[in-house]
Order: sequence, then C-alpha cells, then structure tokens
Amino acid sequence: MPGTPKREGFRADKDMSYGHDMDFDVDDFEHPMRDTVRAWIEANPNPTGRQLAEAGYVAPHWPAPYGLGSDPLEQMVIDQELQAAGIRRPSNAIGIGWSGPTILHAGTDEQKDRYLLPMLAGEEIWCQMFSEPEAGSDLAALATRAVRDGDEYVINGSKIWTSGGHQSQFGILLARTDPDVSKHRGISYFICPTDLPGLTMSPIVDMTTAHSFNECFFDDVRIPASLRVGEEGDGWRLAKVTLSNERVQLSASGSLWGAGPSASNLLDLVREAGGTADPVQRQQLAGLHAAAEVLRLNRLRTLSSRLAGRTPGPEASIQKIMADEHGQHVMEIAKSLAGAAGMLEGSGPAGELPPHAQTGATEINTATEFDGTDSSWVDPVWHYGYLFSPALTLGGGTFAVQRNIVAEKVLGLPRGPDVEQGLSWSESRRAG
Repeated sequence: MPGTPKREGFRADKDMSYGHDMDFDVDDFEHPMRDTVRAWIEANPNPTGRQLAEAGYVAPHWPAPYGLGSDPLEQMVIDQELQAAGIRRPSNAIGIGWSGPTILHAGTDEQKDRYLLPMLAGEEIWCQMFSEPEAGSDLAALATRAVRDGDEYVINGSKIWTSGGHQSQFGILLARTDPDVSKHRGISYFICPTDLPGLTMSPIVDMTTAHSFNECFFDDVRIPASLRVGEEGDGWRLAKVTLSNERVQLSASGSLWGAGPSASNLLDLVREAGGTADPVQRQQLAGLHAAAEVLRLNRLRTLSSRLAGRTPGPEASIQKIMADEHGQHVMEIAKSLAGAAGMLEGSGPAGELPPHAQTGATEINTATEFDGTDSSWVDPVWHYGYLFSPALTLGGGTFAVQRNIVAEKVLGLPRGPDVEQGLSWSESRRAG
C-alpha cells in the first residue's frame, strides 16, 4: 500500500479488548482495513468506549452490529492501528471475554440488544457467579436453586470466588432449575443484575491483602424469566462455552492470568541491570525465555482459531496448563533475583495492585547483576504477583482438571470412572 509506513517487528503489547497481552510479532502488511481504521482514528482521535464499541473496534471478530465479523488479519490490523494511536479499548474482561460470547451464542435478540453494546463500551461491568462452597471443582454439583414463579425465578443459595463482583452491574449465574434429573441436565443459565433485592456480597480478602473476590448470597432473589439465557436446563452446555473462553482469557502472556508483568519484562530488567553471572540464574532465565516463546506460538494458534469464529477447544487447556505454571516460575525467579530485598513488600501496599489493575510498573531493584545488595526499593507488583501466583493453577479449572481434559480430548486416553450422561470426569469438574 503506497504511503503505508513500515514499523519493523511491530508488537501490539496490549489487546485491550480483554485487558490481556496479545503479542503478534509481525511487520506491518498491506491491507484495505488499514486505511479505513486510520481514517476513523483521524476523525475520532480521542474516542470514548461507546464510540469504539459502535464502530465495531472493541471486539472486531464479533458479528455486526457489535463487531465487524473480522478475520484474524483484519483483527491484527485494527489492533496495530489502535495501538499506534495510543487508543485503549474499554476494560471489561469477564463481560467481553466470557459473558458476551455466551450471550451471542444463545441469547435472545432482546438480550443482545440490551446488554452487548454497553458491555463492549465498558459502561456495564460483568462478573461470573458459577462456583459454590461445595461445588468448585465439581461445578455440576451446584446447589443454588432457581424455582419458577410465574414470570420470575426465585433464587436461593450462595456463590463464592466471584471476581470483581463488588464492582459489577451484572453477573452470569448458574442455578439448578430441576433437582430431579441428572446434575448436568438440571442447570440453567441467567443474567443476574447485582442490585436485585436479596442479593448480598461479602468480601474475600486474600493473602495479598487485595479484595478481588467475593461470596454472594441469594435470599429469595427474583430474576425475570426474560433474563434466562437459552432454554431451561441447557445451562451446563452454555457453561462449557463460557469456560472454554475463560481458559483462553486466563492463558494470555501476562504472568497473572494475562495481566501484570511477563517473562519478557523480567528478562528486560535483567539485561538493563547488567545481567547475572550466577550460572543457575542464567539457566533459569533461559528456560523462562524458551517457555515464553512456546506459549506465544501456541497462543497465536488458539487466538487465530477463536478470531475465525471457532469455539476454543482442548488446545485452550494445553495453553492454560503451560501458562499457569510459567507464571508461577516468573514470579519465583523474580523474587529470587531480588535477593534479600525480595522479602520486602515494596513501595506501596500490595492490596492496591490486583491483577486486573496493574500499572505496568516492572522494576525489581537496581542492584547490579541482581546480587540482592540493594534493598532500598522493590516494586510492589512483583511482591503482589508472588503472593498471588499459587492461585494460578487453581482458578479457571485446576491443573488436575486441565490435565484430564488434555488426556481425554487430545491424547485419546480412556475416560475417568465418573462418566455421566456422556460427559467425562474432567468435563464435570471445574475450579472456582
């Protein structure tokens, strides 16, 4: 394309549709969409979230009128141009990444018209109400009841590990509508406004001191039947659609479920500080680089499949297994490199730095070769990340659940003993 400048080795550091890294390491290439996006940016140099959503640029691969039905190449061009212009998409990870695709898949026209554009614009934040105190890994054993009463459902029960629920206007809710059939067949899927009478939340403060999670209590909460997504009893099938998208979202390149610093950030810091002469640390850092590159390549395959309109398959579980353990290794090595300074909390309270609100700060310390002698300053993002990292192999499907999915769906090994209604052990269990 004449007049199109080349940016060698372009890297779109942020896929801000979902708040996660998206590192397509490719040179600019000619594409008709490029001029279209540039013309739109020229006319809208400081777009609002609503303007981005109405233009279809928040989730371009979604169908019109919510997206542009973009193929992977068009998606890459749009990402590049928005990144080059310094334009950030709205942040609404659970809404855009998990809730939206499920509503697109099975929602009514009225539900799509009401909820999708405000979701894309970041005007209404969403959370997920799936796991329960006694139904985490065995999600299908959930006990929260939804009893039909005329044009409403009356909800009673509780949910736990509801990320960001205290900041959300809506949640996606699983509840049991028929207790007399198999546990997988008696579940329905709802859109749940968080301000309904009888719905209360209790904060869960983890060892990082952050309030990221909540326990939700439903005491005769009435949800209009019009907010049920799909048919009654079809909730388990829809939950699997949501969970497949969740695993894609949680396996992006940032070390904390796609947020926070990455292995590349850590390696850059080591280079800037003069490197390390310790042979063990050098080997660990080389391993981090190799693992990050394998994850990047597999992530491109997964994202290409998703952007082409295919529901994520078992490859999402492969990615999540690798990404979770890799994230833990990044944080462990970062703490080790900080030496004695790694015992310090840092320059600010860790509670101010949940994974979805990282500032991008990545400094560990300024000691030459990371010998641990400078304990004057340690960025709290690493302190927070180290404390949070044990959760990485539990949330969104435990490491054991993901390995069962890979064993059965990828390697073709026999299903486990708890097979019910044609569903394998791994499909009937999922972490909170």
